[in-house]
Amino acid sequence: MIIGVLTLDFRLHGNDSLKGKRKVAQSLKQKLRNSFNLAVSEVDALDAHERLVLAAVTVGNETKVVEGRLAKALNLVEAAAEAELIHCGTEIFAGSPEE
Repeated sequence: MIIGVLTLDFRLHGNDSLKGKRKVAQSLKQKLRNSFNLAVSEVDALDAHERLVLAAVTVGNETKVVEGRLAKALNLVEAAAEAELIHCGTEIFAGSPEE
C-alpha cells in the first residue's frame, strides 16, 4: 500500500473574510475530488483570511501511480487556482496492511 500526500499552501491576496477563503477552498477541493478522486482537507491556518493550506491524499498499489496522480493534481491546481500557490510538497509513504 502506497500513500501519497500533496500539501498546497496558498496566499489569498485581498481576501478579508473566512467566507471568501471558504469559497476558494471549496472550489479547489471539489476540482481535486472530481478529477482525481483525492481526499482533500484544509489542514493549517484555519483562522487566517489570506492563507489557505490544503492537503490532498491518495492511496494506490504502486509508487509511480500515486506520484503521477499527485503530479497531475498539482498541474490542475497551478492552472485553475485563483490564489497564488506559494509552496507545495509531496510525501510518499509505503506501508503494509496488517495480516
